[in-house]
Amino acid sequence: MSSQDEQFPAAAPEPAGSDEGMTWWYRWLCRIAGVIGGMSCAFAGLWNCVTINPLNIAAGVWMMLNAFILFLCEAPFCCQFIEFANAVSARADRLRAWQKAAFYCGMAVFPVLLSLTLTTLFGNAIAFATGVLYGLSALGKKGDAISYARIHQQQKQMDEEKLTGTLEGQA
Repeated sequence: MSSQDEQFPAAAPEPAGSDEGMTWWYRWLCRIAGVIGGMSCAFAGLWNCVTINPLNIAAGVWMMLNAFILFLCEAPFCCQFIEFANAVSARADRLRAWQKAAFYCGMAVFPVLLSLTLTTLFGNAIAFATGVLYGLSALGKKGDAISYARIHQQQKQMDEEKLTGTLEGQA
């Protein structure tokens, strides 16, 4: 065991309920969107670097860095040649969904602010969508109609009680 492995022990598999209510298929959807977003960032970033405008080159380099981070966090098996890939992925898996959403959306917006071109917009769109997917999962599960009907009924009863209490106080 190397010193790197001792410093970052492998993460034990977490129970299914610890993912803030994320279903398995939604978790896979987020991961697949992250991998596709990484590929789009990489290709668009490389294409963006083929220019003489320094801001386009900076945005292209940032997009390729975004692609690397997306691959590292969402698909560490794509980065097998990097020793710390599994440790970074395990740490990224421990982040809450809203933290991932803010991180991925912020990463995707920065190159667009550097150089507003179609290449940066379309290249970062899927990476931004990955952040949006994580953000939607942070909002939580939608409740069922029965619980909403009960809540509505309780609010209606409370409003009626307040209204009758106010009318009796005036009389």
